[in-house]
Amino acid sequence: MSDYASCGHVGCALLTVKGNIYTGICIESKCSLGKCAEYAAIAEMLKNKESEILKIVAYSAKGTIYAPCGSCREIIRMVNENNLDTEVMVAQDKVVKLKDLLPEIYITKK
Repeated sequence: MSDYASCGHVGCALLTVKGNIYTGICIESKCSLGKCAEYAAIAEMLKNKESEILKIVAYSAKGTIYAPCGSCREIIRMVNENNLDTEVMVAQDKVVKLKDLLPEIYITKK
């Protein structure tokens, strides 16, 4: 990679309700145009005509589990309303539902 970007420091794996696993890696840039690993995994899932996520985890190259950032939480919710019940691994021994990580405005179904 160039002096302006790097990739692969964070990876993501998600499991869909259909039993498929999609993965992605982050793209980091010095000018904040990068994307999270969750976005890459979700894009791969959407490319395969799926949108409902059963479980998702993001992790560093050293194996540290990361909770998704606010933008990733929002996109998980936006691609399918049923993703409010997605199980999100936020620590090595802690899994929570996406709806427990979102503000009330994103939880209410219309």
